[in-house]
Amino acid sequence: MNMAALSTQQIILISAIAVVMIAGIAAFFALRKRRTTKLRAQFGGSEYDRALAAGGGRSHGEAGLEKRQDRVEALHLHPLAAGDKARFADSWRSVQGRFVDGPGGAVTEADQLLRDVMSTRGYPVSDFEQRAADVSVDHPLVIENYRRAHDIAVLQGHGQASTEDLRQAMIHYRTLFEELVGEPEIARGRTATA
Repeated sequence: MNMAALSTQQIILISAIAVVMIAGIAAFFALRKRRTTKLRAQFGGSEYDRALAAGGGRSHGEAGLEKRQDRVEALHLHPLAAGDKARFADSWRSVQGRFVDGPGGAVTEADQLLRDVMSTRGYPVSDFEQRAADVSVDHPLVIENYRRAHDIAVLQGHGQASTEDLRQAMIHYRTLFEELVGEPEIARGRTATA
């Protein structure tokens, strides 16, 4: 292309097209960065990184996180009624009280109690990974605790968890229980043994 043969209007048009293209590319990267920042803040670094690894890259991982948000928005989740809170708080105190004499059984009961709480709040509870993904949308700071506790419960099922592992599982379950029930003082209450 001979630049000398171009008219002033053609040069201005080419320059304008170049500026628009550069602005479009810059806007694309800015939106992409904003999306990443928002999702990392919402889900926390650990869950965000887990999603990227599972998705095989940033775009698929972030799309998966956005699908989680859409799925959870459609679930019609609700807070617990006062009676349910009281019932679950009593159950939690009982589970913690049984930890000293039967730590393995207490961990199994704590896992089941959390599933019951989730079900009552409106979460589907059939598959652990889906359950964890759903809970991660609204409770990102404790989801890693839930995953660790569940892993220990699985080890317990195979007879491979130590008493210290089981104690850690109860602590991890307690953090999610407090979030879901909305009563942080319950787990720190009178009968805490974990």
